[in-house]
Amino acid sequence: MYIFASSLDPMTALDMDIEQTYKLIKGKWEKHLRSHGVKLPRLMVKGGEYSKDALALVYLARKYPDTVWVTKEELTEFIKKHYPETTDVQSGRHLGAQKGFYILSSRRGNNYPPGKPPPPGKAAYLLLTLEEPHPSFRPRREGKIAQEDFEEIKKKYDYRCATCGSREGESNYRYPGSVTELQKAHRNPHVPLEGDNVIPQCQFCNRADRNSWVYDERGRVVGVASARPILKSIKKGWLPTHEIEKLKDAISSYLRSRERESGP
Repeated sequence: MYIFASSLDPMTALDMDIEQTYKLIKGKWEKHLRSHGVKLPRLMVKGGEYSKDALALVYLARKYPDTVWVTKEELTEFIKKHYPETTDVQSGRHLGAQKGFYILSSRRGNNYPPGKPPPPGKAAYLLLTLEEPHPSFRPRREGKIAQEDFEEIKKKYDYRCATCGSREGESNYRYPGSVTELQKAHRNPHVPLEGDNVIPQCQFCNRADRNSWVYDERGRVVGVASARPILKSIKKGWLPTHEIEKLKDAISSYLRSRERESGP
């Protein structure tokens, strides 16, 4: 199944469609997404083959802006035209919150956009827009902390995860079947990964909602860095009405303050 109909040789038509769609994506990326740190996959890799991520993005962007849900199976079949041995495509998920494209996943309970039909299955993806980054995307800010400096930080924490306490090289407290690996983690994901903003976390604590929370020096959650957990708590009914009202009042007060500061 080709992206567009054509009377040319099938593979020639497919290649033209891929390159034209990629050109559209690149133009939108340069105008709207590049400044946000969104990563555009290369169209070609060594050997002159299309990259799998580029193929996935092109397939999701076909007919843009009138995009549709794409199942994981459909995405896999498309990529198999160039990589016949492919059995499990993860690009739809990786291109979203990890690399910054506004791709909804049916597995993650995203709010489905009005005017679009519901996803066709449990594993489906929808490229919502090329003019905004994914709301949960946080560009990587590695900083310049050297490995020897991180060793000193780990020593300060007795080679334990600041959040769960699992010791490096030993069985993880939360996942006893796994060996603990300590990673450099942000205390605040909006600040570069350097200096006092670095704490050691195991691979599991560093992975779970790492862009949602602000941690203190002991690895305890002391704030939110994203609206996502708040919105989820409201949707799930975990946040009582009186707490929601507090949020509403605080946000209104903040916005009024901003308006006064900006002046007439």
